[in-house]
Amino acid sequence: MEKQAMMQAAQEMVESFVDLPTIPQVATRVIELLDKPGVELDEVADMILADQVLAARVIKMVNSPLYKPAHEIKSVKRALIYLGFRHIRELAFTCSFVDVFEGRDGILDIKSFWEHSFGVGVVSKIIAQRVRYPDTEKAYLVGIVHDIGEVFLSFYRQEAFRALLDSVQGQPFRLVQKEIEFLGTSHNEVGLCIARKWNFPADYCEVIALHHAPEEATLDPTLCAIVNIADLFCSVCQLDYGGQAWVSFNLAEEKAWSLLKAYAPNLVDLDVERFCYELEDRVPEIQDMVKSIFQGIGG
Repeated sequence: MEKQAMMQAAQEMVESFVDLPTIPQVATRVIELLDKPGVELDEVADMILADQVLAARVIKMVNSPLYKPAHEIKSVKRALIYLGFRHIRELAFTCSFVDVFEGRDGILDIKSFWEHSFGVGVVSKIIAQRVRYPDTEKAYLVGIVHDIGEVFLSFYRQEAFRALLDSVQGQPFRLVQKEIEFLGTSHNEVGLCIARKWNFPADYCEVIALHHAPEEATLDPTLCAIVNIADLFCSVCQLDYGGQAWVSFNLAEEKAWSLLKAYAPNLVDLDVERFCYELEDRVPEIQDMVKSIFQGIGG
């Protein structure tokens, strides 16, 4: 199917989502505030405290296995001091993104979606560190948001999505290919339309659109390749939407791997099997973090 037709179908679909949520304003303002030179910690803390749900999520998340504080952190200000400014943007964005999807359980279980999304975020950050990509926080954030189209299709197109999954029971398949067959578009195009509505930066939009085809990226092919490989790793490491999509892959044959080796020649010496074991060790930590974020919030 032609890309233009798929984008047209995605745009019409997203326009038909009458209650499409927006990124909470407080989180957007926090992210903008942190870009200003000379911003004071108290200003950021006050801004976060203005949204009690966001404040509660920040406390939950900073105490999760991902950030590993030695002692429980009970205040937003302490959380900000512990994290440092770079991680505050990461945390505010993540918490607001979680908030957007509250109560949007579709055909895909929302907790499984978050386990996959956080998994891809964490693995993207690890890969970014290995290849010496200059902005590991960005790799983490785009990893988290790469599949926004998936969760919206699962929620807003439940009948078609259920028919899609029923048609492939017991067979290996790639979800993106089946979406095109059943919906006339895929989560890539739908995610891109939503990201543009939410005014995401252009390089975030590119990753959302091309995380299955990083070789087509023009703005930041390395970032697309990082998320592509992280996505594949998570799909075979129990962070795979509860087994709804089955993927097997040979790293040496992946176009994203060729892109990363061209960017970072040191990857030639990477012990891939050992690296996979390292990533698998992070799976329980990611699952625990997702569980902790969703406990006691909004109840």
